[in-house]
Amino acid sequence: MHPDRHHLVLGGDLPVHRLGFGAMRLPADDPAAAHALARRAVELGVTFIDTADSYDLGRNEELLAEALHPYPDGVVLATKAGQCHPGDEWIPLGRPEYLRQQAELSLRRLRVERIDLFQLHRIDPTVALADQIGALRQLQDEGKVRHVGLSEVSAEQIVEAGRITPIVSVQNRYNLGDRRSENVLEHCERHGIAFLPWLPIAPSVRPDSPVTEVARRLGATPAQVALAWLLRRSTVMVPIPGTSSLRHLEENAAAVDVDLPDEDFDRLDRLGQGREMSRA
Repeated sequence: MHPDRHHLVLGGDLPVHRLGFGAMRLPADDPAAAHALARRAVELGVTFIDTADSYDLGRNEELLAEALHPYPDGVVLATKAGQCHPGDEWIPLGRPEYLRQQAELSLRRLRVERIDLFQLHRIDPTVALADQIGALRQLQDEGKVRHVGLSEVSAEQIVEAGRITPIVSVQNRYNLGDRRSENVLEHCERHGIAFLPWLPIAPSVRPDSPVTEVARRLGATPAQVALAWLLRRSTVMVPIPGTSSLRHLEENAAAVDVDLPDEDFDRLDRLGQGREMSRA
């Protein structure tokens, strides 16, 4: 992986812009709006789009294909399997035959012959990790999956999975106010693994928080500052903010142009050390 400020190379052969798009919030009940969001993301320079088989029971993948297929050169689609979403529950489901079935369905819905990045959405504690990763390795061997990633894992699980097939990305929750995956991020940095923070923008920021103060001084939004901090925090970081709003999409995309002065970066960095966490 040879990252720069705005790009990294995923898996050694897929250059992507370091600010991606999480498609989970595409409005399934308004296809025209969903199509407009996906197309606008690509117009704004997004080349990495993250979805999953479980988002709206596969409809999310279909919306992306409707909006973007045939996909523009350089656009990388990542999807996931291994977690079902019946109603309000999220349930890990990692039986090898299920993962293989879901990959076939994703191929059909995305209208591709090979999935660029296929991620294990969650490790199923009732199934041996080797069996789950083995299913993904088999899909690679068959030419149906290019690269394999993981989601919500420990550094030890990354190492274990990596004995079966190279792991090129990890998607854990991480943002200014939630650094529980700090050691996983550091592991990814050491091993050239892309780190895709989901929920990269903390859900709520108080008007008197340091984030808001920095944003006001820089003429940016708090969300832009949060994303700019992530991009500077590590060169393997690929935030994937999601939104159902065109305005927020455009604001998020502009975060790549926000330059955080050293003192502001350091102050925000200290939020994760608990010194100003209560005000974040």
